[in-house]
Amino acid sequence: MHDIQIAPEIAARALAARGGRPTIVEAIDAARTAHLIIDMQNGFMGPGAIVEIATAREIVPTINRISRAVREAGGLNIFVQFVVERSSLQNWNVFYNGVFVPEFAEAMAEAFAPGSHGHALYPDLEVTEQDIRVDKARFGAFTPGTSTLKDELDARGIDTLIVTGTATNVCCETTAREAMQHNYRVLFISDATAAVTDVEHNAALNSLTSIFADVIPSETALQIISHRTT
Repeated sequence: MHDIQIAPEIAARALAARGGRPTIVEAIDAARTAHLIIDMQNGFMGPGAIVEIATAREIVPTINRISRAVREAGGLNIFVQFVVERSSLQNWNVFYNGVFVPEFAEAMAEAFAPGSHGHALYPDLEVTEQDIRVDKARFGAFTPGTSTLKDELDARGIDTLIVTGTATNVCCETTAREAMQHNYRVLFISDATAAVTDVEHNAALNSLTSIFADVIPSETALQIISHRTT
């Protein structure tokens, strides 16, 4: 598990900005709350996977606890899955053929093709028929034209999001930042997100804390879920 460290000065600044309240979100309306489980897929989590994030395997039990609590409260679990379609290699070539070598792009297209083993959810996750799945073709699930997530949320009147998954500093952080700017309240779970290193994990947590989200441990999130308003 990650050694989670929020810088005292950042925590103090966030506390002051919120008028002494430890969190922005003190209670939820379960019917208007969605738990986004980001990229908990074989291609990121399996031993030897193309983008293996080993720590992500360790957070599965915590994510399952949050998912169960959300279901019991009447909220929605959405499993968001990264997908690579052939068109992405061209229309996002700055990433696929710029940030990395071309061979990586081909490997990603194979690993995260729709219906592939890498695209599939990690088998230890608890997924039920009442949960839904949404693909995304970019790091952020709100990037226009690459995901139906916002449509799914708006259709259900969702105003509060709980973010878990991997990688903390890539898809989870990008989605959380976008969500806040789309006027969603965001709970970002510090011990139910995972990155390659503690440094990257904590950098994302510290960056999100001051403005974009309530960065909280799972126990606090579970308390908020259990003390819902409806």
